[in-house]
Amino acid sequence: MFKNLITTILLFSLLLSCSKNKELVIAEPTEEEKSITLYDEAVKALKDGDAFYAGKKFKEVEILMPQSEWAAKASLMSAYADYSRNAYASAVFGLERHINNYPADRNITYAHYLIAICYYEQILDEKKDLQPLLKAKEKFEFIMQNYPDTDYATDARFKIDLIVDQLAAKEMSIARFYMRTKKWIPALNRLKTVVNEYEKTVFVEEALHRIVEVYYKLGLIEEAKQAASILGYNYKSGEWYKKSYKVFNKNYKPKKIKKKKEMGLIRKKIKSLFD
Repeated sequence: MFKNLITTILLFSLLLSCSKNKELVIAEPTEEEKSITLYDEAVKALKDGDAFYAGKKFKEVEILMPQSEWAAKASLMSAYADYSRNAYASAVFGLERHINNYPADRNITYAHYLIAICYYEQILDEKKDLQPLLKAKEKFEFIMQNYPDTDYATDARFKIDLIVDQLAAKEMSIARFYMRTKKWIPALNRLKTVVNEYEKTVFVEEALHRIVEVYYKLGLIEEAKQAASILGYNYKSGEWYKKSYKVFNKNYKPKKIKKKKEMGLIRKKIKSLFD
């Protein structure tokens, strides 16, 4: 019995010793483990809509693990967090910093694309600041030139067309203002810009007509007729050509073509009920 008691005490002592040793070998989390925890916390905050807090946590990851894969990921995600809360200036600054600090990052193309989008989303209408338009166009062109076979380049081509339309609209808006204030020469210069630089946009037809009007106002009849002939050659059936024709023929009235009024689907259905 005494032997059994000694054995029990010995086993208890060994178990207690093992327990203490286990406590001693529990290590602090590594820098990478801390980074992963912080990164996951930041991602969760971003999903929950707290982009500001997420951005702070992503920055902590980059500081904790500089020049690592996690640092590159966190740098890009921090800039994205700024973008997601419409802090465009901060996002662009962060993205440009990311491109400089992590030139070998596999997501560099995306960083360039997101810069372009930051500028693009600041485009409100043709009466607002021109700089976001020009910067977005420049960045999208950079993407098309340097990454032509990517989805980003495909989207860039589409967005450049929209930007060009906006630039043409901007020029037309300024030209109309000059015409209203009877500043004919500045108006003419803006209209010529639309015709020469944005000839594929929907504004060319109107620009040619306005040129006709301005030349006529200045007494330059031959120049007005030349602009009208170009308009007529390209858009003879258009409304703007009819307006230009009227500049030289004040009493001109376009013939109205009577069309038989078609019965709408609802009226047809009701009428059929009485047949």
